[in-house]
Amino acid sequence: MTTSLTVLMDNTSHDSLSSEHGFSCWLRLADMSILFDTGQSAGFADNAAALGIDLSRTSAIVLSHGHYDHTGGVTTALALAPDATMYMHPSALDTRFSQRDGRPRSIAMPLASMRAVLDLPVDQVKWVTRPYEISAGVWITGPVPRQTDFEDVGGRFFLDKQCRRPDMIEDDLSLWVETPTGLVVILGCCHAGVINTLRHIETLAGCQRVRGIVGGMHLVHADDNRLNKTVEVLNQYALDFIAPCHCTGDAAIQHFKTHLTCRVTPARVGWSMPLT
Repeated sequence: MTTSLTVLMDNTSHDSLSSEHGFSCWLRLADMSILFDTGQSAGFADNAAALGIDLSRTSAIVLSHGHYDHTGGVTTALALAPDATMYMHPSALDTRFSQRDGRPRSIAMPLASMRAVLDLPVDQVKWVTRPYEISAGVWITGPVPRQTDFEDVGGRFFLDKQCRRPDMIEDDLSLWVETPTGLVVILGCCHAGVINTLRHIETLAGCQRVRGIVGGMHLVHADDNRLNKTVEVLNQYALDFIAPCHCTGDAAIQHFKTHLTCRVTPARVGWSMPLT
């Protein structure tokens, strides 16, 4: 069987596929199929159908974190694959807010998605609080240590409506897949920071080479210092490719195209790559 990764939802799309502010991707592996995030609506499922992807084959649903634009389609995902195992950090269910122009806005997982998760049988939900191997060579990072001095969560995020309790988004999880030519890392928003995440994976996976990165990096508000230091470290990894999307931001993507030594291809809805 050909193994592959396909982006089902992003801020931009190819052809007639729908787009929204959100992220979802599909991993077809030799022994299982994984849905990584669900966008903010049922649109990811419509795109999957248009791409000929049968979401009823989903074995695992992995939520990168508890923001609405990654969890809004949970009810749809579970309706299509009611027996799929859900993987997420317990804090993904927290109440949370962002602040823009001094005003709070709820960005938590929608109530319907929360109820769908909590209604699942106990053994169908895996609470990921440390690195977890879903299948041979397929890992969830668990919470990522924050070690760099130039990365932050990427915005003004809080745990209360009064915006007094900063949200460090400790539920931020990423995924990596071992392939014959190196690791492919899949990010949701990467609020932990892409360099923190890569270093954590490097520690866990040992000497295996990182081949490429796909997903959102929440660099939309990043200053030049963060972008320059991110590029400096990424170039040390000698990646084959990077496929940024969602919350990475146009300016950061252009910065990558100009300064990274690897191939940079934005991963819009419908973008696909083999995992071989």
